[in-house]
Formats: sequence, structure tokens, C-alpha cells
Amino acid sequence: MRSDSYRGLIIPALLVFGMAAVLLFMGREPICKCGYVKLWHGQTVSSENSQHVSDWYTFSHIIHGLIFYAAAWGLCRWRCWRFDWRKALIAAVAVEAAWEIFENTDFIINRYREQTIALDYYGDSVLNSVADTGWMMLGFLMAAKLPWKISFLAAIVMEIGVGYLIRDNLTLNVVMLLWPMEAIKQWQSGG
Repeated sequence: MRSDSYRGLIIPALLVFGMAAVLLFMGREPICKCGYVKLWHGQTVSSENSQHVSDWYTFSHIIHGLIFYAAAWGLCRWRCWRFDWRKALIAAVAVEAAWEIFENTDFIINRYREQTIALDYYGDSVLNSVADTGWMMLGFLMAAKLPWKISFLAAIVMEIGVGYLIRDNLTLNVVMLLWPMEAIKQWQSGG
């Protein structure tokens, strides 16, 4: 990356810092209540899920980045605007940070508990939210560097793979939050 590319990361970094400050102000735990930090936590039905640097839902955040890049590129092309990846990244980080804050409100936490299999979900740690935003940025930058067909294939493989392994993924998460279906909930529970 050129030095001006690094400058393009200052505003996203400030947005992530602001998001972390808001989450701390909201009373979110800085790190897992268990008292330690893990790079990977692979147990979805666990009080440590969404508390560490990465977990099965990390793949959803990488896909967010792929989608945000494609959406920004498509919008610019449709509106005949010049595409600037730095401005698009700022917008993507702003959207992801807003989601991370909203996701950690009582409204969404309770919605997850009521409508999905995440009965023990009590929100993300600040560390996890910051990491999730970083994973989204990774997906965004991957989309910027890779041919679109590879990005699309990567998103499909992650969705299917995670869906198969843990019976949940980005698509199912959105469906169950917006239009809960008992059949999906039963399947996710192993029934």
C-alpha cells in the first residue's frame, strides 16, 4: 500500500475507536467475562461465543465486507460516480459500527434470544465487536483486490460451510431476526 492508502485508514480507525467507546458507555464487557482472550472460540452454544477475537460468526463479518464493497462499487457504477475505495471503506465501517452498536442493545439481544437458537446470547464483548469490524474490513479489502468471481465464490463457500458446520450463517441469521420460522429454529436445534 502507498502512504496515501494508509491515510485512508485513519477515519475508519477513528470510527472503530468511537464504536468501542459507545459500547463501553453502554456497559458492554471489554473482554470475555471469563477473564482471558482467545484468538478463536469455536463453540457456538457457549457463554464465550461472541466474546473473543474470532468465532464461527467471523465469516459473516468477512462476508459483510465483501457485500459492502460490491454495493459501494455497484452504486458508484449505477450513479456514474468515480469509485474511491477509501470513501467506500469509511461508509462500510460506519455501517458495520452502527450495526455492532445496535446489535448490542437490549432490543436485539432479546430478539436473538426469543427468535433464534442463541438462548444464552447476552451480547458481544467490546473486543469481539472491534474484531468483527476488523474482519469486515478484511472482507472489504479482499473484495478490492480479488476478482469479483473469487469474492463471490468465497462468500458462497463461507455461507454453505458455516451453515453446514454450525447450522447457522449470515443468511439464516438475517431470516431468523426478521422473519423467524419455526422450521428453521427446529433444524438449527438439531431436530
